[in-house]
Amino acid sequence: MSDEWAQDVLGPDYRVRTLALRPDDEGDVVASLVRYAPPTPEPLRPSRAILYLHGWSDYFFQTGLAEYWHARGAAFYALDLRKYGRSLRPGQTPGYADDLDVYDEEIEASLDVIRGDLGVRARVMIMGHSTGGLIAALWAHRHPDELSGLVLNSPWLELQGSSVLRHISGPAVARIARFQPKAPLPNIDPGYYARTLSSDSGGEWTYDTRWRPTPSFPVRAGWLQAVMTGHGRVARGLSVEQPILMLASSRTVISPRWSEDMRHADVVLDVELLARRAVQLGTHVTVVRIRDGLHDLSLSPLPVRNRFYAEIDRWAAAYGWG
Repeated sequence: MSDEWAQDVLGPDYRVRTLALRPDDEGDVVASLVRYAPPTPEPLRPSRAILYLHGWSDYFFQTGLAEYWHARGAAFYALDLRKYGRSLRPGQTPGYADDLDVYDEEIEASLDVIRGDLGVRARVMIMGHSTGGLIAALWAHRHPDELSGLVLNSPWLELQGSSVLRHISGPAVARIARFQPKAPLPNIDPGYYARTLSSDSGGEWTYDTRWRPTPSFPVRAGWLQAVMTGHGRVARGLSVEQPILMLASSRTVISPRWSEDMRHADVVLDVELLARRAVQLGTHVTVVRIRDGLHDLSLSPLPVRNRFYAEIDRWAAAYGWG
């Protein structure tokens, strides 16, 4: 692990630190921990922190999230998982892992850094988006009492098409994963989600398309099997006892043809499935549906983002940082 923070690509208010991980079959592996650290009149040592985990074919660039949590007195950290974003190295298979438990290493290294910065009594919540939400929920289940809570932004808790499709497709994916785990599966990303986000196509956002390409990175059999194994664990029920907030759009629009209606819906996951699965995560789950929300609710149009943040405020006032 590097002890040095350096200026991040997001600018002088952001610092990045490289976390050295155990090598794998592709060589050296790292993760990247980003901290929002704007100048303050006097040094601050918050007593609480957020660790953010991004989704598939993604990386941390959602500066509004950092500013939101900072304004509420929480130190904000974001983790680019191994082989994503800042952590992707030449020769590596982007985003690849054949077991979601492997991410324990960088999550725990990040928590060590956070507690080194803030003290061992600091209260920490993980905020996860999409695949990051699945990873966060599974980690919290296996590590009771480590967190104060979970905030999940459209977490990928089940395969599109329900558990029936998972059971039907699972054996075929497992066969490919056994013999050719890094074999790319047919890419079904038509680019519609990126169209709703990118400032080049009517959205608000600019980001590094090397780290967040369109279409997305190829989905590989070993990775999909790992995700489906995670979905199976969720379907059997997790036992997270800390408060959980699950936020998702009010509706899904998935179609082979582009529609402007996609700018007001989740075009990636089936939000009805997410809502049904969310209540199986633990003992105290709050489910909130955000009208007109995009898949990443923090990247939705401003009025929708405001509702998203207001709902987090409401939940945090009642249950957060327990």
